[in-house]
Amino acid sequence: MRYEADYEEAHPGWEHHAGWIMVIDMLIAGIAAAALFYVYIWNADLVLKVAVGVLLAAGTAVYAAWRARRRKKRRQDGAAIAKLVLLDEEGESVKEWYIHGETSLLIGKSSAQSEVDIDLSDSEYASLISKHHAVLNYASGSWYVEDLDSRNGVGIQPAGRRTAEQLEEDGPYRIESGDIICIANTRIVVK
Repeated sequence: MRYEADYEEAHPGWEHHAGWIMVIDMLIAGIAAAALFYVYIWNADLVLKVAVGVLLAAGTAVYAAWRARRRKKRRQDGAAIAKLVLLDEEGESVKEWYIHGETSLLIGKSSAQSEVDIDLSDSEYASLISKHHAVLNYASGSWYVEDLDSRNGVGIQPAGRRTAEQLEEDGPYRIESGDIICIANTRIVVK
């Protein structure tokens, strides 16, 4: 899941089931180990050994192909993000920043002492924005936003959702095209 809060919203009470999930996973692993022991150690039937070996090889190939496709899609999703758009109160575009080819962007307010990549000095709520408010980083084919201990925080409104979730200050959060980054009361849509 992109956000722990999204997972908790979609699966209320998941913490209570985490212990059972681990027990079930251990049981499945134990049954699989016992089956492999029977087929390759206890059993003398060569046809069964070959059949299980072929099934294991096919299963491994399907899993590897699935992971490769998933990894490629993630890279394409991150590469699809080309710009950030500052929105006004009515949701109209005020300013745009093209970010294709960038790897790290500092969001905040430029001053004589320091310069930022995404300058919100002239935005409507500039007084609520810290000099170094947040950072966007491109890594492993995806974009991530991270709060830099700002006064008023950073929120993410995932595409298709009506409300924003406040980010915690302990790590980066993956963003996707259509998400809205909320820097204090300033909204920046990811496209």
